[in-house]
Amino acid sequence: MRSIRIGSGAGYSGDRIEPAVELAKHGDIQYLVFECLGERTVALAQQARMKNPDSGFDPLLEERMRAVLPICAAKGIKLVTNMGAANPVAAARKTAEIARSLGLSSLKIAAVTGDDVLEACKDSDLPLLEIDGTMRQLGNRVLSANAYLGAAPMAEALNAGADVVITGRASDPALFLAPMIHAFGWAMDDWNLLGQGTVAGHLLECAGQITGGYFADPGFKDVQGLARLGFPIGEVGEDGSLVITKVQGSGGAVTAATCKEQLLYEVHDPQRYIQPDVVADFSDVKIEQIAPDRVRVSGGRGTQRTATLKVSVGYVDGYIGEGQISYAGPGAVARGRLALDIVRERLQLTGVATSETRFDLIGIDSLHGAELATRANDPYEVRIRVTGRTESFREAVRIGNEVETLYTNGPAAGGGATKSAREVVAVASVLLPRDLATPSIRFVEA
Repeated sequence: MRSIRIGSGAGYSGDRIEPAVELAKHGDIQYLVFECLGERTVALAQQARMKNPDSGFDPLLEERMRAVLPICAAKGIKLVTNMGAANPVAAARKTAEIARSLGLSSLKIAAVTGDDVLEACKDSDLPLLEIDGTMRQLGNRVLSANAYLGAAPMAEALNAGADVVITGRASDPALFLAPMIHAFGWAMDDWNLLGQGTVAGHLLECAGQITGGYFADPGFKDVQGLARLGFPIGEVGEDGSLVITKVQGSGGAVTAATCKEQLLYEVHDPQRYIQPDVVADFSDVKIEQIAPDRVRVSGGRGTQRTATLKVSVGYVDGYIGEGQISYAGPGAVARGRLALDIVRERLQLTGVATSETRFDLIGIDSLHGAELATRANDPYEVRIRVTGRTESFREAVRIGNEVETLYTNGPAAGGGATKSAREVVAVASVLLPRDLATPSIRFVEA
């Protein structure tokens, strides 16, 4: 039975680069996938593109490509990535420029477009899924609307000979499913095979999370070598069979437990994991440790895809102002609480217009609230944080300013004050009839 090896080179935009180089050099892989696009990342990239039409792609694209393109070209490894973000064509041009500078002029680079569906959405009555209202009601606050594309256009680009495929918003598992469809010729209505491929893609999409990152808990779940964590490799058979492993000697661990945690990560209903290509069913997935750092995964299924695509909508949702300051030594907690009380009263006295505020003692009650915090002993040091949501940048700035004035107008021995104000880019979702998103492929020769 034929099989392929797919390496996961990144699990988010700012991920480490050297594990991907290790995969390319020593992983005996045929495909290297960089999953770098979060929900808010697209909206932020659209903002960048508005300022500069040649930007809007992942800021680490150049560094990543320079690190792996020579190795991948020498070994015939194909790259698939969503680092195109809001501008896949510009990302493809930049990659071609990098390839030329490295003497790799024979590379064929494909940009997949069509996920930008802002025009189809912005004046519609499509209901927002997470909040009350419709797209039309967001008005001019909308920054972006990007549909989650499936694996088909990426597989088509690979079929046409692409060495590098760069897309924008696509389903994370689809980045890994595309090489399977290309390599094995899976039909786009073979729901069980697509379901099994989606299991593999979902397990691989977050890179180091399945090799011990976001898993380690000293004394309970010990993981060695996290400073040089190895990223995962999926060995996929043409029947959809899967073994997860990593480069021998790299840090971290691939175990049944790491795989089970990742399988459940960000999954609302394991029986209906809705993807653009298929509705995957994880409920009968079996995970078995077959050797050190080798885990067999089986039992994924799928049913027919839905008639709609999920669209991630980025919009401006006001501003956040923040201020922080630290107190240390005997009575630090009491001085921190007094500082919070002072700022709370000052915001009222000066009429700072906020729709929401938080007053936290970091390390005391910022995560689990005051009730649990009262049961703990006082620490030697504490840092206060005051945050507020406002309708204007000017009001947001005033929050941090009030915290800073604690230097000379608050409890003794405050230090290390910081303040900031920023625009909030929020994300909501709508469901769009899939025929309103039309993917296309554009080739750029290096």
